[in-house]
Amino acid sequence: MDDDQEMLDEYDFSQAKRGPVVPSPGNKTRITIRIDTDILNWFRGQVNKAGGGSYQANINQVLRAYMEGQDREWESLLRRVVREELREAQEVHR
Repeated sequence: MDDDQEMLDEYDFSQAKRGPVVPSPGNKTRITIRIDTDILNWFRGQVNKAGGGSYQANINQVLRAYMEGQDREWESLLRRVVREELREAQEVHR
Protein backbone atom coordinates (compact mmCIF):
# COMPACT_ATOMS: atom_id res chain seq x y z
CA MET A 1 0.00 0.00 0.00
CA ASP A 2 1.39 3.44 -0.88
CA ASP A 3 1.43 6.56 1.38
CA ASP A 4 -1.62 8.12 -0.33
CA GLN A 5 -3.78 5.08 0.37
CA GLU A 6 -2.66 4.98 4.03
CA MET A 7 -3.63 8.62 4.48
CA LEU A 8 -7.05 8.05 2.90
CA ASP A 9 -7.75 5.14 5.24
CA GLU A 10 -6.63 7.17 8.24
CA TYR A 11 -9.40 9.79 7.99
CA ASP A 12 -13.14 9.27 8.28
CA PHE A 13 -15.18 12.05 6.71
CA SER A 14 -18.52 10.26 6.94
CA GLN A 15 -19.76 12.69 9.63
CA ALA A 16 -18.18 15.80 8.07
CA LYS A 17 -20.25 18.86 7.30
CA ARG A 18 -19.69 20.98 4.25
CA GLY A 19 -19.06 24.68 4.73
CA PRO A 20 -16.86 27.01 6.73
CA VAL A 21 -15.04 25.67 9.74
CA VAL A 22 -15.92 28.74 11.79
CA PRO A 23 -19.60 29.68 11.53
CA SER A 24 -20.31 33.30 10.78
CA PRO A 25 -22.28 35.42 13.27
CA GLY A 26 -26.04 35.25 12.89
CA ASN A 27 -26.30 38.79 11.54
CA LYS A 28 -23.84 38.20 8.69
CA THR A 29 -24.69 36.85 5.25
CA ARG A 30 -22.10 35.43 2.87
CA ILE A 31 -22.44 36.89 -0.62
CA THR A 32 -20.38 37.20 -3.76
CA ILE A 33 -20.16 40.68 -5.27
CA ARG A 34 -17.98 42.37 -7.83
CA ILE A 35 -16.10 45.46 -6.66
CA ASP A 36 -13.88 47.64 -8.81
CA THR A 37 -10.26 46.62 -8.30
CA ASP A 38 -9.11 50.11 -7.34
CA ILE A 39 -11.75 50.31 -4.61
CA LEU A 40 -10.82 46.91 -3.21
CA ASN A 41 -7.13 47.82 -3.31
CA TRP A 42 -7.85 51.06 -1.46
CA PHE A 43 -9.64 49.22 1.37
CA ARG A 44 -6.85 46.64 1.56
CA GLY A 45 -4.33 49.49 1.65
CA GLN A 46 -6.18 51.09 4.56
CA VAL A 47 -5.96 47.83 6.49
CA ASN A 48 -2.24 47.59 5.73
CA LYS A 49 -1.66 51.18 6.90
CA ALA A 50 -3.51 50.39 10.13
CA GLY A 51 -1.27 47.38 10.69
CA GLY A 52 -4.00 44.81 10.21
CA GLY A 53 -7.70 44.27 10.41
CA SER A 54 -10.41 43.29 8.00
CA TYR A 55 -11.00 45.13 4.77
CA GLN A 56 -14.41 43.45 4.60
CA ALA A 57 -15.35 44.88 7.99
CA ASN A 58 -14.19 48.30 6.79
CA ILE A 59 -16.34 48.06 3.66
CA ASN A 60 -19.28 47.06 5.86
CA GLN A 61 -18.59 50.05 8.15
CA VAL A 62 -18.54 52.49 5.22
CA LEU A 63 -21.76 51.06 3.79
CA ARG A 64 -23.44 51.30 7.21
CA ALA A 65 -22.32 54.91 7.66
CA TYR A 66 -23.69 55.76 4.22
CA MET A 67 -26.96 53.96 4.95
CA GLU A 68 -27.40 55.69 8.31
CA GLY A 69 -26.36 59.01 6.76
CA GLN A 70 -29.25 58.81 4.33
CA ASP A 71 -31.68 59.26 7.21
CA ARG A 72 -29.69 62.27 8.42
CA GLU A 73 -29.78 63.82 4.97
CA TRP A 74 -33.58 63.75 5.04
CA GLU A 75 -33.60 65.12 8.56
CA SER A 76 -31.20 67.88 7.58
CA LEU A 77 -33.29 68.74 4.51
CA LEU A 78 -36.48 68.78 6.56
CA ARG A 79 -34.92 71.07 9.18
CA ARG A 80 -33.72 73.46 6.47
CA VAL A 81 -37.17 73.61 4.85
CA VAL A 82 -38.84 74.22 8.22
CA ARG A 83 -36.36 77.04 9.04
CA GLU A 84 -36.98 78.66 5.66
CA GLU A 85 -40.74 78.41 6.08
CA LEU A 86 -40.58 79.87 9.59
CA ARG A 87 -38.36 82.70 8.38
CA GLU A 88 -40.83 83.50 5.58
CA ALA A 89 -43.78 83.32 7.96
CA GLN A 90 -42.07 85.72 10.39
CA GLU A 91 -41.41 88.20 7.57
CA VAL A 92 -45.04 88.11 6.47
CA HIS A 93 -46.28 88.85 10.02
CA ARG A 94 -43.97 91.86 10.51
